[in-house]
Amino acid sequence: MLDSENYTPRLKELYNSVIRASLKEEFSYKNDMQIPGLQKIVLNIGCGAEAVRDTKKAKAAQKDLTAIAGQLAVTTIAKKSIAAFRVREDMPLGTKVTLRGDRMFEFLDRLITVAMPRIRDFRGVSAKSFDGTGNYAMGMKEHIVFPEVDFDKVDEIWGLDIIICTSATTDIEAKSLLKKFNMPFNN
Repeated sequence: MLDSENYTPRLKELYNSVIRASLKEEFSYKNDMQIPGLQKIVLNIGCGAEAVRDTKKAKAAQKDLTAIAGQLAVTTIAKKSIAAFRVREDMPLGTKVTLRGDRMFEFLDRLITVAMPRIRDFRGVSAKSFDGTGNYAMGMKEHIVFPEVDFDKVDEIWGLDIIICTSATTDIEAKSLLKKFNMPFNN
């Protein structure tokens, strides 16, 4: 669906037609280049102790993250050996993927409209998870809330880190941007 020439993700159209104008008015930007936007979304699964015991766990996590992202995930490896944790250098410990462009907008749309409503006892995401420079980080306890993951074939439920990088310079601008994308903040 992303490969067709005339296809534009729903949130990208919303950003270009409505959100940019709304942000320009809200923050009184004089130049269109000052309007914050999304730069990238980074997804990460750290397998930890499970990967130390069985290296096939990192491969399974990579397969699941590739399905969620729609893009090949990269295996993360240990940089140095740590005897106390039974970790050897170059041992696979997790997986990560960076989304940009149309895939980034598609993932954000699926995260907000499909995955978050499937989380048990969901009351919104914390508005305190900004880093001070306009980037937002959140964690999910279960990666299986995404419909792309076949629940019957999952042998391990992983936590998923999601970092949304924006071009905003302050947390207030970034929060306003994400709110306009309907990010469900709880406060």
